[in-house]
Amino acid sequence: MKKIFNAKVITLFPEIFPGILGVGVIGKALKNKLWKFQAIDIRKFGKGNHKKVDDTTAGGGPGMILKADVLGLAIDKGLKDIKNTKKTPILYLSPRGKPLTQNKVKALSENDGIVLLCGRYEGIDQRVLDKYKIEEVSLGDFILAGGEIAAQATLEAIIRLIPGVLGDSESLDNESFKSDLLEFPQYTRPRLWKNLEIPDVLNSGNHKNIDVWRKEMSKKLTKKNRPDLWEKHKKKQDIK
Repeated sequence: MKKIFNAKVITLFPEIFPGILGVGVIGKALKNKLWKFQAIDIRKFGKGNHKKVDDTTAGGGPGMILKADVLGLAIDKGLKDIKNTKKTPILYLSPRGKPLTQNKVKALSENDGIVLLCGRYEGIDQRVLDKYKIEEVSLGDFILAGGEIAAQATLEAIIRLIPGVLGDSESLDNESFKSDLLEFPQYTRPRLWKNLEIPDVLNSGNHKNIDVWRKEMSKKLTKKNRPDLWEKHKKKQDIK
């Protein structure tokens, strides 16, 4: 029986999902049951008549914190039908988390599924992270109002790597970060546009020269835009 990647998002705003994940190749893969999705509404587990989900910060400070007892119930709901939790990790989208890299995304795509926890306000009770051994991941050194946009971006990065989602598997081989190099520039017709031409080598039909050009452009772009990646590439390739 073919495995269906099981994605779940725990959020205060389930109505915004699947969002961008419901269109394009990712949405088509969802319709074709290459992966499945569930949004779990934190508010349903809130306390009292007003379904309270947050409270003031222990020790004082600005903002509100999502409550451990509420989040615990939402997480338990998300884990209820998961047989192997080791193959369905829980991730919390957080600016203090480890950077989400392509290598990490590839590893996540090889699991049975994933549960993404979206924070809001000033964050979530630390005990939730400790109790469920939740890994924190970050999309970059910037702050969002909540984890929902980050969750959609994370899921798109993961789902597109599932076999059968992208029609051309070769496109994955030429992407940025495969060997710590950025992808080379891409062109298509018309050959001349606003006095700018497609590089002659790409129209030469000489695939060896095209391959050399693309590799050199990848190196050039990486040196310019991501010197950190270039240093990693040099160490792996023993380039001086």
